[in-house]
Amino acid sequence: MTSDSEYNKALVRAHYEATANHFDPPAIDDQVGEDFFDHAAGARLGPEGVKRHIQGMKVVFPDLRVTIEDIIAEGDRVAVRARWQGTHSADFRGIPASHERIEFTGMVFWRIADGKIRERWASVDLLGPLKEAAEV
Repeated sequence: MTSDSEYNKALVRAHYEATANHFDPPAIDDQVGEDFFDHAAGARLGPEGVKRHIQGMKVVFPDLRVTIEDIIAEGDRVAVRARWQGTHSADFRGIPASHERIEFTGMVFWRIADGKIRERWASVDLLGPLKEAAEV
């Protein structure tokens, strides 16, 4: 039998696969609760909002990939240290496309309840690497 912590880690790993690595809308529907709240965005997104967000990111970084560097779970929480990579191919928040390969890192905390992702807190440094690439 799998522990809750192991299930939660597997769910978060699968979510990264279904979002950044291989856009899979049906998997996102299965993984994300209707009440999902993204604290970084300050909004209740649910599965539809997550899909819209990822579609937007895939315009900016069509080849976006994430690597989980560390993943730790306790109770209903999962903590991830991750590294994202992709080619900056479209304007993002006023920063013109550099067409450079960008790498950015961050920490993301997730809350899981009833087998679904319910909340996300993220601290990701994306703008710094984008501004650096735009200056090159």
